Amino acid sequence: MPVVQKASDTNEVISLPLPRESGGMPLFRALRERKSSREFATTQLRSDDLSNLLWAAFGISRPDGHRTAPSVRNCQEIDIYAALRCGLYLFDQHLHALRQIHTGDIRAATGQQDYVGTAPVNLVYVADLARMEASDRTEQRFYSAIDAGFISQNVYLFCASEGLATVVRGLVDRKALASQMLLRPQQRIIVAQCVGYPKS
Repeated sequence: MPVVQKASDTNEVISLPLPRESGGMPLFRALRERKSSREFATTQLRSDDLSNLLWAAFGISRPDGHRTAPSVRNCQEIDIYAALRCGLYLFDQHLHALRQIHTGDIRAATGQQDYVGTAPVNLVYVADLARMEASDRTEQRFYSAIDAGFISQNVYLFCASEGLATVVRGLVDRKALASQMLLRPQQRIIVAQCVGYPKS
């Protein structure tokens, strides 16, 4: 079980197990096995699987702070939020931990497909445009979409390697979801992605 520490009166920090960072399926096999799945078992992800998933997505992979996915001018503007049954969390790469935003189950709000509300994990990729002040608004939207695409592909390849099911989704009511996620005006939802164990 993850270690729970209080970050404030209302928020907690869940320290994730250290990511594995080795092993897995050979790259070319993972590329061949990569696919979108829209059926998920309702079993919640084990903490080690969630840890490895988030590290593969956009974790810190080098001592200089660089990540497993590239970002324009190294802005690292994409934040990963995890909507779980027990609440909404922000992935903190530096602590390799989840910071609780609130305890509400908003999984169903992360998309408009029937399976979204019961998928164990819904990752939401959010661009913090305040970290991209050197670019104009059109460039911010363009580059942040590309950077979110790199991350979602990392998730696809990880899921292929580990036998997990995943699908990336663009059909999102972004305004309503941003409100439920308590986002700031400078934050923009790019896309969401379901992850879970395959439905047998």
